Amino acid sequence: MTAPEKKEPKGPEEPSGPIEAATQATRSLQGLSTELTVRVPQLLEAMRSIGTGLELRSTLDRICATAAELGDARYAAIGVVDEEGRGLSDFVTYGVPEDVARRIGHPPDGQKGLLGALTHQPESIRLTDLTKDPRCSGFPPDHPPMRTFLGVPIRVQGEIFGNLYLAEKRGGGEFTDDDVHMLRVLATEAGIAIGNARLYEAARQRERWIDGSVAVTTALLAGGDADDALAVVAEQARKLADAAAGIVLLPAGEGGLEIVAVSSSQPSVRLGAVAPAESPAVASLLAGEAVFVADAATDPRIVTRLVSDYGPVMLLPLHSGGRVLGALATPRARGARQFTETERTLATQFASQAAVALMMAEAQRDRERLAVYEDRDRIARDLHDLVIQRLFATGMMLESAQRQSLAPAVQEGVGKAVDELDVTIQEIRTAIFALQQGPAEAPSGLRTRVLREINMAAVPLGFKPSHRFVGPVDSMVGELTGKNLIAALREALSNVFRHAEATRIEVVVDATVRLGDASGGATRESDGSGEGTGLSDRDSDGGSGARGVRLSVADDGVGIPQGGRRSGLRNLRRRAESLGGSSWCEAGIAEDGGGTTVIWEAPLEPRGVAAGGRDQLEA
Repeated sequence: MTAPEKKEPKGPEEPSGPIEAATQATRSLQGLSTELTVRVPQLLEAMRSIGTGLELRSTLDRICATAAELGDARYAAIGVVDEEGRGLSDFVTYGVPEDVARRIGHPPDGQKGLLGALTHQPESIRLTDLTKDPRCSGFPPDHPPMRTFLGVPIRVQGEIFGNLYLAEKRGGGEFTDDDVHMLRVLATEAGIAIGNARLYEAARQRERWIDGSVAVTTALLAGGDADDALAVVAEQARKLADAAAGIVLLPAGEGGLEIVAVSSSQPSVRLGAVAPAESPAVASLLAGEAVFVADAATDPRIVTRLVSDYGPVMLLPLHSGGRVLGALATPRARGARQFTETERTLATQFASQAAVALMMAEAQRDRERLAVYEDRDRIARDLHDLVIQRLFATGMMLESAQRQSLAPAVQEGVGKAVDELDVTIQEIRTAIFALQQGPAEAPSGLRTRVLREINMAAVPLGFKPSHRFVGPVDSMVGELTGKNLIAALREALSNVFRHAEATRIEVVVDATVRLGDASGGATRESDGSGEGTGLSDRDSDGGSGARGVRLSVADDGVGIPQGGRRSGLRNLRRRAESLGGSSWCEAGIAEDGGGTTVIWEAPLEPRGVAAGGRDQLEA
């Protein structure tokens, strides 16, 4: 036997705007019963209350609380219908304690049961016992008992936003016609308040994405390290999209897309991994098409172990001027809400802006590189046409003087000078040859790049740091790890110059270490984020004993002050973790045991980049 359902007669045509809604709400107060007239002041106060504030979530909370008070109900809720109209994207409750809500678990999705029926057929409904309604599918464990029920739709500018529900009339009674009437008026006012909150939220959201685009453009055009600029793109995308990670991919040499920057609180995607061009998602990205995935773990276009923990994903091409420069991925955790249409639009615009900034930065670097090449050509010509010719002429003059001199000592001394000039000419010719070569023709080894960074740091420091290499540094360390090691060395030396007040620095690059095999007694410094710059991941990743390279930068300075900024140390740690390595701090080389030693280590070849080539990630 089913409980009697009291379907409320349909009211007049729904309002299409806030003015019409307010007019209809005012008219609905006319001709009220005596009992309802007494409650009008309470209704007006409720309408005033829900109209204050512009935050959408707080507005929904106020509507629930106000509706429960106005309808004298123990519980109230708002089910927000998703963009497709198939279920609920959000469920806001009042009256259910937080501990009870946690035990209940996931909120209703609005696709089945009584709430599902109201989602697909939004209309006012009143039940004396909802448990006996044939549409009711029961309650999950730990759900509080509910019997009486009242629900009305909420419309925002003529479109269904969701439904407002009341349950359990206080005192054991039933919801009355007056309750229905009052709740309808409140729902009309709620639609106005929600519409305003939505506009405000959309404006703030657009402002955040615009600020993020400005930050990305500034970073790319600042002329600094390109990897750091791409890291800013990944960081901003993750933060703005409220995603679990931000990933930047650029075209790989062998085809497909290579991961070049990752921003994630728990990195599960490694730098250097390549998604092959044969993958459907990658093929779409390389064709300039965005790919939106509801669940990365089950979508047939994405078959990779690295995204098994992710749910919704936006894959956006970075294309500008008919060129696809790369791609941007923003995955959310499994079970997280889907990306809205507004978020997809804003993220697509952000990716387009980042692509334009990438092209401008590329053009700027090309101009700077061309200027350097022109300068090198000029220097090479001057050395060849002026310096070598003068040295050659000087040598001929000395040889002539040598032949004319009768003193053996003079002849010997002039002969040595001529030999030195010949050596000098050969060295200059070698320098000319190097100046005339492009970077692809004469790649610098890791040892050379380390020495270059040390020599550059000697100018602001006022002294030259000592250095030591252990093992076959040039032949064993992969290009990706080497590039990041140089960036880590630059960061560490910069930190010493700015903060340490050091008089001595020792740089050691060791390509013979096993990851996690650090010397005992390490003192792990905090980076100020609540987690150490020392090895949260070192114990897990390094426990395998994988072969790696370790960079140590030790100084005799003042050490790391308590409460000081840790942004530089965090950058070192994140760069190492993105390769599967780690970074931490130990005591320095001062005679009293003070100073600081910054240690940075990573695999010789990061995971995802095998010795025989890169792992192919189906994405």
